Amino acid sequence: MCGIAGFFGPNAGAIVKQMTDIMTYRGPDDSGLYEGEGFAFGQRRLSIIDLSSGHQPIFNEDKSIILVCNGEIYNSPELRDELKSRGHGFATSTDVEVILHLYEEEGEKLFSRLRGMFGFALWDSRKQRLLLGRDHMGQKPLFFANANGCFAFASEVKCILTSGIVERKPDLEALWHYMSLRYIPDDRSLFEGVIKLQAGHYAIFEKGSVKVEQYWKLDTFKNKRTGTEQELTDELDAILLDSVKTHLLSDVPVGTFLSGGIDSSLITAMTAKLTGKPFHTFSIGVKEQDINELPWARMVSEQYGLIAREEIVEADIIHKIPEMIFHMDEPSDPFGVGVYLVSQVAAKDVKVVLSGDGGDENFAGYDRFAGQKLAGYYSIIPKCIRKHVFGKIFNMVPESFGYKSIASKLKWLNDMSFYTEGERYARSMSFLRFTDESKEALFTPEAMSKIANSDSVGKILHYFNSSTADELLDKMLYTDLMTRMPDHLLAISDRMSMAHSIEIRPPLIDYKVTEFAASLPCDMKLRGRDKGLKYLLRQVAARYMSRELIDRPKQGFGFPIARWLRTDLAVFLQKLFAESRFVELGIFNQAEIDRLVTEHISGKADHNFRLWILLNLEIWYRMCFEGASVADMQTFIDQRLK
Repeated sequence: MCGIAGFFGPNAGAIVKQMTDIMTYRGPDDSGLYEGEGFAFGQRRLSIIDLSSGHQPIFNEDKSIILVCNGEIYNSPELRDELKSRGHGFATSTDVEVILHLYEEEGEKLFSRLRGMFGFALWDSRKQRLLLGRDHMGQKPLFFANANGCFAFASEVKCILTSGIVERKPDLEALWHYMSLRYIPDDRSLFEGVIKLQAGHYAIFEKGSVKVEQYWKLDTFKNKRTGTEQELTDELDAILLDSVKTHLLSDVPVGTFLSGGIDSSLITAMTAKLTGKPFHTFSIGVKEQDINELPWARMVSEQYGLIAREEIVEADIIHKIPEMIFHMDEPSDPFGVGVYLVSQVAAKDVKVVLSGDGGDENFAGYDRFAGQKLAGYYSIIPKCIRKHVFGKIFNMVPESFGYKSIASKLKWLNDMSFYTEGERYARSMSFLRFTDESKEALFTPEAMSKIANSDSVGKILHYFNSSTADELLDKMLYTDLMTRMPDHLLAISDRMSMAHSIEIRPPLIDYKVTEFAASLPCDMKLRGRDKGLKYLLRQVAARYMSRELIDRPKQGFGFPIARWLRTDLAVFLQKLFAESRFVELGIFNQAEIDRLVTEHISGKADHNFRLWILLNLEIWYRMCFEGASVADMQTFIDQRLK
């Protein structure tokens, strides 16, 4: 695990040094820099495999090929043996060196042989060609820019900006979609000219131009597995154990995140079975939360005799926002707070943790999957009755401003019933945030005129309506795996853990596991709400832990942000938006922001998701475009809290 950077152009060595210095937290153990003719490669290293000689950049035997890589190649032991048998010599014992020699054997076809999480850059001096690659599911980030006769790549956007080859300008189209989807779609970033290499893709930079190709597609949804429930449970059990085993490849101790939910508990239990010895588990409770899942986490750690690290922490979300934005290079997300805090705890004991990320997306663990079917049944009621009778009744239900409130659920059900499957699912993404229609009230006409593609719903339908899957559930899962997984969940997990020099490894999102999960019949994943979610995964989990833990209602990890924005943070919101940078820039309408704030504080409507985005954008702009530091923004916040 590390951070990588490279530059092609004048003064490359000094520029790459600046690029890597700004992300020291990604690799505090070592740094590497190589300067060639007109280019330079750099790396910050978190030493996990081959602690003594795994320095990067790494070269092949005749030094004609150079590599920097962020990540881990879990099947490197088998690949190393194979490549040695073909006559290749290895200079290190590090896992990523196999990439060099696979490239010599197979060129860009090497990706079909790799199992792991990675973002790498490989320079072939003979062909004068740069190859960039990103793992199948998008666990490791990689960005690049090709501008003004120069080319730069890096693990983080801030490094590209530090290189100076692109002007710092917000990408309004990316911003438009982010405000609906909660992630930045496709190959965009929030900065004009900075390109995100998408999951399962590689890029070739040659003779001044860039070509991007997709090397992996999730195509097993239609190849449904047959067999009894017992047989499928056995298969899933075996493939998950294999995934956990491969993810334990390390020369340093490995721990697990243990939230008390099914996914992290299963990964922890399987790790215990495979290792047969105590290891650290990390669990947090948050003072500001109404829910405490520590007793459930403790149930698993005690069952397997593990070393439980439990802490009750104070989130202090408002002051965490600048820290999270610094590491994200984009607005923070409430989901990221939990990852940030538990990584901070884990960093006291380990460098590597296994997580339960991916269970909900692969095996249908969100209640919204069941909710889509419910909306379909509800839509059978005549439209005029839903619109003029139930709609008015539901609008009369008072808003509690709580997590998944009854009022919010009823309004969602009624509003979504007017759309059919694909559009219903797509519009569900923006229901609590900004719909395309509500953005038209927020954005100024001048700003909207600069947005070429304003169809955020279409970003979802592109995947939902593809021929990859036939059934409704599979279409939703495929869409999530191609969008929210790489561009939201995994992006946040990577940045928030690396902020504390922690490597997260999620066995449930190994692409082999994903291919298997996609091939499962839909009724093996979803059988109604609550106990029917993640059905087959629950059957596997029952082999490792009590039914009491497995069958309890899903709780999630949330904060009372809606309430805070009406009380403790109300004055802060009003002061912040009175000096909105986005209004000053002519991007947002002041009147629409004021309406959202007024309605939320007065209790007329719950706009907490929308206000969270707007609040974060104001801090993000000051940090990324005006040069404010984390400390500057924390002072800024304190001054406006008074």
